[in-house]
Amino acid sequence: MIERRGLMLGGSGVLLAQSVQAQGPAAPALPYRAHSVATPDGVTVQAYEYGNPRGPAIFFIHGYMQAGMSWERQVSDPQMLRDFRMVTYDMRGHGMSDKPVGDQFYKTNKAWGDEVAAVIRATGLNRPVLVGWSYGGRLMGDYLTHHGHAALAGMSYVAAISSSADPSRFGPGGRFGGPAGSGSADPATAIRNTVGFLRACFEVQPSAEDFETILAFNMMVPRHARLSLLGRPGIYDEQLRALDIPVLVTQGVKDQLVMPSMAQHTAAMARQSRLSMYENIGHSPFWEDAARFNRELSEFVKAAQR
Repeated sequence: MIERRGLMLGGSGVLLAQSVQAQGPAAPALPYRAHSVATPDGVTVQAYEYGNPRGPAIFFIHGYMQAGMSWERQVSDPQMLRDFRMVTYDMRGHGMSDKPVGDQFYKTNKAWGDEVAAVIRATGLNRPVLVGWSYGGRLMGDYLTHHGHAALAGMSYVAAISSSADPSRFGPGGRFGGPAGSGSADPATAIRNTVGFLRACFEVQPSAEDFETILAFNMMVPRHARLSLLGRPGIYDEQLRALDIPVLVTQGVKDQLVMPSMAQHTAAMARQSRLSMYENIGHSPFWEDAARFNRELSEFVKAAQR
């Protein structure tokens, strides 16, 4: 006889008690709806849905070595939660998504464009605004190349790469990357350079607690993914010139990774563009000045979805 929660259990009751013990405690409630998304090349990526299921859709795409958690100051904002349906995700090689080994999973522009399309399709986003930060701008360009813009309401480039053609558009913070930096085979060297890279991502530095979290999800990206992501050509001028949807270009003036000239180039290529420059802000305006960023993005999305 086994006593559980004040009840005497015997016979089949013993099996029931053992079953309850085997299952363990119930999982905690999560602030998002989770989606596991299979891409056409067999990679499974994790997506996270927040906010109002009936609101205008926003799809946030993070940058190099980052994660869907990068957008915490957007997906936890009460007004944005009330007004919008928001989806973030961990791109392949990052966060909780698959981290396959092999350049074929990371060097092919079509694989990235198809990945973005797969998340849009699996989560049922209707005419979303794509928001791409840093390397996420490249994924938006890959999506445009292989899927066009007919299914989108608008695009938001946030300190984002729209062309790899001109090295002068990249800042000194890039020195922390590569095989001798954050992609080093030596863990101490990789960690030290990842810290340097993250410091370069912010002019207004995060709190110590926030920095620990950001460093933790950066270190979830394995060395093979860090290196395979580098050196992939991507020039999207033709795709930007073809856009007939609104484009918001957001840029920190003190960015150490993607120079303001990149944002100016993006705005010049897209006909229906608006350029928003943030003084005294670095590579992460959505984090460093979240109040302004959220306000401007909300206004842009509402106008684009009309």
